[in-house]
Amino acid sequence: MKKKFKLSLASQILIGLVLGIIVGAVFYGNPNVETYLQPLGTIFLNLIKMIVVPIIISTLIVGVAGTGDMKQLGRLGGKTLIYFEIITTIAIIVGLGAANLFQPGAGINMDQLTETDISSYVETTEQVEHEGGLLDTLVSIVPTNIISSMANANMLQVIFFSVLFGLGVAAIGEKGKPILAVAQGVADAMFWVTNLVMKFAPFGVFGLIGVTVSKFGLSSLIPLGKLAILVYAAMIFFVLVVLGLTAKFVGINIFKLLKVLKDELILAYSTSSSETVLPRIMMKMEKMGCPKDITSFVIPTGYSFNLDGSTLYQAIAAIFIAQMYGIDLSIMEQITLMLVLMVTSKGIAGVPGVSFVVLLATLGSVGIPLEGLAFIAGIDRILDMARTAVNVVGNSLAAIVMSKWEKRFDESKMEAYAAELSK
Repeated sequence: MKKKFKLSLASQILIGLVLGIIVGAVFYGNPNVETYLQPLGTIFLNLIKMIVVPIIISTLIVGVAGTGDMKQLGRLGGKTLIYFEIITTIAIIVGLGAANLFQPGAGINMDQLTETDISSYVETTEQVEHEGGLLDTLVSIVPTNIISSMANANMLQVIFFSVLFGLGVAAIGEKGKPILAVAQGVADAMFWVTNLVMKFAPFGVFGLIGVTVSKFGLSSLIPLGKLAILVYAAMIFFVLVVLGLTAKFVGINIFKLLKVLKDELILAYSTSSSETVLPRIMMKMEKMGCPKDITSFVIPTGYSFNLDGSTLYQAIAAIFIAQMYGIDLSIMEQITLMLVLMVTSKGIAGVPGVSFVVLLATLGSVGIPLEGLAFIAGIDRILDMARTAVNVVGNSLAAIVMSKWEKRFDESKMEAYAAELSK
């Protein structure tokens, strides 16, 4: 019997991406594109947001209750935050180094650039700054109302509650088994729903990309082409060299990981949203041999504390704007910029346009004009696509590193999954 031809999810998403670019380019400047295509993207993103919180809660409860060891969990949390800080600091250093070496902002004629309205980002930044700094971020991790936290998709608060609840389920022994069974059932059902939702992904990508290209056009890249090329080159360097060496150190080939995450990387790149792939990368890291409790803790936490691609971009963008205005930052000013970025980039991942918000909160600390962001806002979506994909790789690798560090990585599961993928 002849085998039925079937397109892979990655191929379907790529087709949606290409068609979206074509439609957006053909109907550039036509407001009807947004009217008819934006709903496709919005529906897909809403479907993903709908399933993320139940998956995180159920998998964390199952994972933590299965472990039931407070000391082990505390050790995992400490190691995870140390790893996140080291990797994101390296990302900032790579960004600063690339910007200083290649000078993307030097010689830019600002009269050729189009200013974009960034007032919404300024308002968000003022709100974040009003709420306080790092200490206030730590305080805000503890929810006052978990239902409200779930409704607002406040991941850190949801994780905090789920970990404590999982420990409580483990502590009550036999009485907790029915709760554990329900949580496992919810997790299994939600992963089934995830696979169903992903069938709509190509349509969502088509809508999102079509709207983006029709608004800004491909020509918006030309004046800032050097910045875009440098950002992409730095991202590729970071993944292959920094994350590649990190992966090699724990006995993993970075290309094998990229192959496993192929579908998710294309989807994250197309939608500029890490959230769209969170359920699937949790599922895949478990299949690769990471324990459920480590996967369900490390990956969602990484969405707030391990934004490698975002911090790398922020460092390049800050130096680019300084160069554009002819500001020569000293070594001490760049060290100050790095330290401020290390603090401001933590804990506000749920804020729309997070990289812009972080930059607005950071640039003033070293005397860089905030208005410079208005000149690069037009190509931010193109750059956001790259940094989102890097964030996904970084968080997936983090789950493997933590599993290896805790000596709980299942090599046999990884080999079995690799064999399954090669069929």
